[in-house]
Amino acid sequence: MKRHRNGEIWDFEHEMPITRDGSEVILGLDGGTTSTVCICMSMPSSDRLPDPLPVLARAVAGCSNHNSVGEAAARETLEQVMAEALLKSGSNRSSVRAVCLAVSGVNHPTDQQRILNWLRDIFSSDVKLFVQNDAVAALASGTMGKLHGCVLIAGTGSISYGFTEDGREARAAGAGPILGDWGSGYGIAAQALTAVVRAHDGRGPQTMLTCSILNMLGLASPDELIGWTYADPSWARIAALVPVVVSCAEAGDQVANKILQDSVQELAASVKAVVQRLGLCGEDEKDSFPLVMVGGVLEANKNWDIGKEVVNCISKVYPGACPIRPKVEPAVGAALLAWNFLMKESEGNLRR
Repeated sequence: MKRHRNGEIWDFEHEMPITRDGSEVILGLDGGTTSTVCICMSMPSSDRLPDPLPVLARAVAGCSNHNSVGEAAARETLEQVMAEALLKSGSNRSSVRAVCLAVSGVNHPTDQQRILNWLRDIFSSDVKLFVQNDAVAALASGTMGKLHGCVLIAGTGSISYGFTEDGREARAAGAGPILGDWGSGYGIAAQALTAVVRAHDGRGPQTMLTCSILNMLGLASPDELIGWTYADPSWARIAALVPVVVSCAEAGDQVANKILQDSVQELAASVKAVVQRLGLCGEDEKDSFPLVMVGGVLEANKNWDIGKEVVNCISKVYPGACPIRPKVEPAVGAALLAWNFLMKESEGNLRR
């Protein structure tokens, strides 16, 4: 089977031999709005994960959210990044034992089934395939593959996703910019751009955001923001303005501060909604549960630490929330999910 890759032909039928040591591998993919990462990991030889994890290779490509770039482009990106990871590891498709593909935009069983059908065209029938929303891999990156607790992702987009130990799940936000992920990087930056336009035409207060954003973009007037914005309204391009908003807030700008304060409330509200629906906090609302924090918006800044403020807001209601900053990236979390699925399946077969 041949696929196009950056204008070239990528031949899946004539690949390199199986991994250098002959072992089976797992592919874990984290596909977001900004980039897609695939890691190739050796299949652990026992039921305990080794330390360090046996990651053989890592590959990076562009956006694989089909809602953002379209299904054809998303598929090409995913094919490209998997092939590159296998090539770097000295492996090929016949050495793959399982694939866990965790991508943003997987919001319904029909999304999962469509991607599973496509993956089945690439891999043989004995390869175990798992498709999840990218938030699930982010959760697993903090819990080392266990699906329990809540994850908050706040990068270009935002979403909260949670699982109970008996397999129930719930999500909040993550519906994209049009439907209002206002705590996300895109949401913060879009509100900042709106504030600049409002200040310019007299509908809103003056703000440091005007000079700061114009200087960053090399524009002379707020009037030019309209052309800049609609020339390429991609989500990641808009979200790249978040550091400017944080800098203005740290410098004391009231408009920028309010935008960040509102984002904290939005992000905390999405977590609270998931925790409440799943009962992760217990009947007395004090039970402990993992709260995995992922994404550039949640990273600490000099004075304005959005992630810390979100945790403080959540802890006032649910003191049992245990914040976790993952030590491995979500793509590794996806691979760990696949490994855990395989272990559970193996345990089930032994009981029969």
